[in-house]
Amino acid sequence: MPGDTIGCCGEAGAAPGKVSRDPVCGMEVRHDGAQHTIQDGPENVYFCSGHCRTKYLADPSAYQSGAKEPVHAAGDHAVWTCPMHPDIRREGPGACPICGMALEPALPSADEGPNPEIADFTRRLIVAVILCVPLLLVAMVGEMLDLHLVPPRLSPWVQLALCAPIVFWCGLPFFTRGWISVRTGHLNMFTLIATGVGAAFAYSLIATVAPAFLPMGLHAHGTMAPVYYEAAGVVVTFVLLGQLLELRARAATGRAIRALLDLAPKFAERIGTAGNSEIVPVSEVRVGDRLLIKPGEAIPVDGVVTEGRSHVDESMLTGEPVPVAKHVGDVVTGGTLNGTGALTMDARAVGAGTMLSRIVTMVAEAQRSRAPIQAIADRVSGWFVPAILVIACVTFAVWMIVGPEPRFGHALLNAIAVLVIACPCALGLATPMSIMVGTGRGARAGVLVKNAEALQALDSVDTLVIDKTGTLTQGKPKVIAIRTFGDASESQLLGLAAAVESRSEHPLARAIVEEASERKLDLAPCDEFASQTGLGVTARVADRIVAIGSEAQMESVGADATSALASISELRAQGAGVVLVAIDGRFAGLVAVADPVRPAASEAIAYLRGQGLRIAMLTGDNEVTAQAVAQKVGGIDEVHAGLLPEDKARAVERLTGEGRNVAMAGDGINDAPALARARVGIAMGTGTDVAIESASITLARGDLSAIVSAHRLARATMRNIRQNLFLSFLFNGIGVPIAAGVLYPINGTLLSPMFAGAAMTLSSLTVVLNALRLNLMKL
Repeated sequence: MPGDTIGCCGEAGAAPGKVSRDPVCGMEVRHDGAQHTIQDGPENVYFCSGHCRTKYLADPSAYQSGAKEPVHAAGDHAVWTCPMHPDIRREGPGACPICGMALEPALPSADEGPNPEIADFTRRLIVAVILCVPLLLVAMVGEMLDLHLVPPRLSPWVQLALCAPIVFWCGLPFFTRGWISVRTGHLNMFTLIATGVGAAFAYSLIATVAPAFLPMGLHAHGTMAPVYYEAAGVVVTFVLLGQLLELRARAATGRAIRALLDLAPKFAERIGTAGNSEIVPVSEVRVGDRLLIKPGEAIPVDGVVTEGRSHVDESMLTGEPVPVAKHVGDVVTGGTLNGTGALTMDARAVGAGTMLSRIVTMVAEAQRSRAPIQAIADRVSGWFVPAILVIACVTFAVWMIVGPEPRFGHALLNAIAVLVIACPCALGLATPMSIMVGTGRGARAGVLVKNAEALQALDSVDTLVIDKTGTLTQGKPKVIAIRTFGDASESQLLGLAAAVESRSEHPLARAIVEEASERKLDLAPCDEFASQTGLGVTARVADRIVAIGSEAQMESVGADATSALASISELRAQGAGVVLVAIDGRFAGLVAVADPVRPAASEAIAYLRGQGLRIAMLTGDNEVTAQAVAQKVGGIDEVHAGLLPEDKARAVERLTGEGRNVAMAGDGINDAPALARARVGIAMGTGTDVAIESASITLARGDLSAIVSAHRLARATMRNIRQNLFLSFLFNGIGVPIAAGVLYPINGTLLSPMFAGAAMTLSSLTVVLNALRLNLMKL
């Protein structure tokens, strides 16, 4: 099921609660509901799978040092995880017990220090390079140019002295991880590296210290046997270089989250009950606190403006550079930047409850999620390393049987080249790297992806179902026309209507009052307010009786509105709601209110149609209004009006039943059921929490163009994943046969282990750098 914790051997983990570490593979295992346990003295030992439990029972003493690790509550500590195996979670840096890769913080922090793995590998690489240069000079110059920098009989000993530190200290992490891979049964790239380097060094050591144990046919230069220290040293150096470059490149994937975290200020100015203010850490701000936001300052937490006016830069949420006007009663978001005005606000959400914290959490979880396409890499990786070990053995045997002299030297070097060049790391990184970079890039553009599966699903969507109100339209009705049919002027008509409607909570009433406020009209006092159900309202305003409502309301007060019938029909055909106004029993005019279509709606629909998507509109509004909006936008293939929430959900199910891949975009509570039933639910970020929780993609800005951004993100990310998988298969498909020597009978080409190490490094870097290109895409 989605969301379950998957064990390192592919089995589901347990429910939240206490966790401890599997003593075999090192993976955290939740105690509640754990299926694989044994009693060890007074305590239970927990395993991620039956595979690890069997290994433990075969030799408990080999694993008991890890079995007694202190138990802790999940989430109590900073967690480090593997980019290829997000189910692996530890409390500090280290290596993944499955693939051997360096663990990374599951959630980057704004103040995190240098990556300890990068610092360690940098030191090891510097030492390796310093020793490798003279090692190559001693080994290669004498052989290629016949210039012996040291006497031939001392050369193996000098090479041993230079190579031993490279192998035993610089390359120690590779041997450690290679041994763990063998011990746990999870063979990986470090299995191959350790085997290849170890074979070259072990043979060379015997040839140096005890050459008499080697067959005479291997000896050269009289009684000397050839050594391959330079191959072992250079391979370790190249792998260190590749790992370091890869670590630095992968660290860049967390920049999107760290950039978001950097937006949050560290301190806030809190106003006390006596009116005095004090500077306090943001962590001390509580819900209900009054905060002062000075011009140019970042807003510390989410809240509501209680005093002041300003413009706030919300580009970190929406990706839109134009500042948004904020007045009393408007919502402000932590991390956004205040403009030139001072604001006083009440804190409404703090800590993990702020929008910024929720975005960071969502992005981090999405970056660690697995896309279904990754199953291809997983299946290949399952047999890849054992297959390479077999190929290396076959290569050695073939060269020993039919190869030219020196047979053993050719056989050994070619087998090592096969082991070194075959890098499953590139294959394993192909999908996670693209997902991490893509979701981070989406976050900067206001496209928040809940999991990788949503991106893959959106890439294959062929039908987009959209709500009308708040998605195609702005969701805020506005006055679009005022027409008078009596002695009252337009301003007088609007002023009287607004004075009455100021006592009403109807959306059309609020639009009329807001229009009067924008025109700076002074509203006269209103009394004797009364509501007539199904008709409208009446009230006394400045000694005048004002009636507002439908045609039936006009009839009830004796006002003849027949002169306005043509105008009423015209405005309703445009999708507007029409409010009729009578003054002292005589029809005076009308006010038309409509929910404006979003400016970018037509362009966005045209783009999506151009991408082959079929567009359907679902709305609870009436048919006339729905058709009017569809006509304004253009490109709508289906219009379904007058729908209840369950009707929208059934419409999505019907389209799905027809074999369509459906994405649903909406922003209201009534959209939540349909969002949950669609293959991809897209919540407009200006909508309700219920809609956002029901969706798998959230758009921080409510503009329909954000759907275009999400679609472009999905297309680009999935294209990048396919490119990475292709490059991984290409490198191994070409590199392994060349390393085995298939070109030797044709043109005499052989691949040295040193060049094999460089090629392996290049394969991983190519995948990582290709994924980082997603940071440059325009959304």
